[in-house]
Amino acid sequence: MNTALLKTEIQEYIFTYAEDTSKLAFAGSPFPKVSTAELLQQIESRSAIEKKLPTWFAEKNIVYPPKLNLEQTSSEATARYKASLVTGKSLADLTGGFGIDTFYFAEVFDTVTHFEKNKTLSELAAHNLEVFSKKNIFCKAEDGLQGIKSNTFDVLYVDPSRRNERKGKVFFLNECEPNVPENLGYLLNSCTTLLVKTSPMLDISIGLQELKHVTEVHVVAVNNEVKELLWILKKETSESIHIQTVNLTSKGTQAFSFLPSGPIETVFSDPLRFLYEPNAAILKAGGFQYISEAFKLKKLHQHSHLFTSEALRDFPGRRFSIEKVVPYTKKEMRGITFAKANITTRNFPESVATLRKKWKIKDGGSKYLFFTTLENEDKIMLICAKV
Repeated sequence: MNTALLKTEIQEYIFTYAEDTSKLAFAGSPFPKVSTAELLQQIESRSAIEKKLPTWFAEKNIVYPPKLNLEQTSSEATARYKASLVTGKSLADLTGGFGIDTFYFAEVFDTVTHFEKNKTLSELAAHNLEVFSKKNIFCKAEDGLQGIKSNTFDVLYVDPSRRNERKGKVFFLNECEPNVPENLGYLLNSCTTLLVKTSPMLDISIGLQELKHVTEVHVVAVNNEVKELLWILKKETSESIHIQTVNLTSKGTQAFSFLPSGPIETVFSDPLRFLYEPNAAILKAGGFQYISEAFKLKKLHQHSHLFTSEALRDFPGRRFSIEKVVPYTKKEMRGITFAKANITTRNFPESVATLRKKWKIKDGGSKYLFFTTLENEDKIMLICAKV
């Protein structure tokens, strides 16, 4: 790490730089002890984490790695949630990276060991954690799998890299580094609880096949976008696996949990007074089949994943009042015009782009149009207002 980056005038330059970085790339660094490439890395990486890591963005003397190293980094919201799932006195983060998860684990554990085999990244993490006065974190520049030999911890946390040197970007756990399925026995013998973070692209059923001893799966979304899957494993096998979905928003947390079981009887209905759309975490988890029973709602179609009721209910997702049900026919649609509307399709043969072009509807406004299919296979458009 180039310590010249920490000089007051250079930090001020990084903090206040507001022009196009191509201008800096062309003109070159104004500081003899800091190269143009180093300055660009700090400015561009800091800019990239503004919304994801606001605490880091607001702090001076933070040193950033290349943007590529920040791609898989947890956001503050998801790191905070992770830290709420596990307890104990000691935790080892086997894939420490930039140190965001480590930071939040250190708020609930007595000691946290941050392993990172990339020596440069380990050095940056150690520096940054010291900026925040985290005294109970110990950074070690070594492979986490090797680092925990002859040691046991209350919790081991691993976030396998989804970039394989041979295959590029990967999504199956046995292709990630480290290979958790291959080392599962070793990991479970070194801890009481193993917490694994995976890509939101991983199919949950495939993850359950690759990972044995799973007791809980957490599907974590931020502002209705699924960001990560969290797997809690223990040595003892569990008869049932608890699925927890959370959608973290500025207005609070939407949570819904269920125990996967056999077929659930779903009641179907034509649209009633209110419409409900489950959040992205529930859809990812396959929890839509448990919605009817949990919230006393009726479903429009087996594959539509839209629900309805006569009375308004609390719900982990978006809620709408239905203003009009329009059969999707040329005759019925010709008489309805919208300059602007928000369009969603569920179990419908035409895409949002096709519908916008076909009916000349621009994006935006206060109206919400749902194009979907009823249980009798009739195609409809629902004109709704957000509750």
